Amino acid sequence: MINSFYIAWKYLLFSKARSAIMVACITLIAVLPLALEIILDESEHQLVERAEHTPLLIGAKGSALDLVMNSLYFADEVPQPVTLASADEITATDLAFAIPLYVRFQARGFPIVGTTLDYFDFRQLQLAAGTPFGLLGECVIGASVARQLGLQPGDSLLSSPETVFDLAGVYPLKMRVAGVLAPTHSADDLAVLVDIKTAWVIEGLVHGHEDVARSRDSSVIIERTESNVTASAKLMQYTEITAANLEAFHLHGDPTGYPLTAVIALPHDDKAAAILRGRYQNTDSRYQIVPPADVIDTLMTNIFRIRNVLDAVILFVGLATLMALVLVFALSLRLRQLEIDTIFKLGCSRLTIAQLLGAEIVIIAAFSAVLCLLILGVVSHYAQQLVRTLFI
Repeated sequence: MINSFYIAWKYLLFSKARSAIMVACITLIAVLPLALEIILDESEHQLVERAEHTPLLIGAKGSALDLVMNSLYFADEVPQPVTLASADEITATDLAFAIPLYVRFQARGFPIVGTTLDYFDFRQLQLAAGTPFGLLGECVIGASVARQLGLQPGDSLLSSPETVFDLAGVYPLKMRVAGVLAPTHSADDLAVLVDIKTAWVIEGLVHGHEDVARSRDSSVIIERTESNVTASAKLMQYTEITAANLEAFHLHGDPTGYPLTAVIALPHDDKAAAILRGRYQNTDSRYQIVPPADVIDTLMTNIFRIRNVLDAVILFVGLATLMALVLVFALSLRLRQLEIDTIFKLGCSRLTIAQLLGAEIVIIAAFSAVLCLLILGVVSHYAQQLVRTLFI
């Protein structure tokens, strides 16, 4: 039997192209459904686990899926904004604790999450280095952000403008990295967490500029009276918050009207959750209240329907490929008829010929199995990143 494998191995080395094609075909047939199963299982784990730990979300009426994906996984689709007053309304009910979220901007491709320090306790986030944000303009970055950008506490990170030509005149904010989160294997690893007011600074609602009353540049002043000074757009605005200019940053208007993308509501108990949901069921309400677990369950149901279709397609493609491989092998036997006749004339039995052919099939299958295991190992190792890239 060893001799049969030796001869089969030599023949496969001689026919490198044919052997490589057969190995590749068998490997793809086995890898596709198994890799798909790994990715879908990981996506279900990430989506469901985070949704189940988030009791309720309050946001503007619209797509519940966009609201959940933006608030929990920091997806690019930004829901219609609500205001800070919506968080105050939840707190005033004494039914739940409110955590505001403003997820709209990015920094070098990573989402900037405006929130409060309560978010750290809610998500049970731990710091691997540095401290939580404590001042305006500070940020705490996720483990993946720190690794990919090579940042550590004390470094700076610049926010990205929403468009190349920002007609609103909102300048990128240079944020100081106060801390780095320990790995959580969740969307928080890819987030840049800032105070909610820092997010408003990025939008331009909170800003700091030189004191116009003390400005000596006449081109900056449009009108000066005893009670008021009107400045032009030429007035220099600060793009970095430091100890020297911190006091110059101020709000314009009523903060309760400032935007949020969502509010995480943490009910005190199940009864409080039921009462709170009932209050937002009114069709005249400007807000919607969403249990993220229900939304993700619906999403996963649709994903599994797609998976069933993909499994059927892969099954038919696999059968067609197997039939093609059988045909290739049969044609190969026809082309090798002279070799087989020579082996038979040398005194080898039909069993020996069958052993030679069987050895070739076993070697090809063994190589395909090894390649399949290697590919599945890589897919399993990078499943979290693949899910975040493909689904979240």
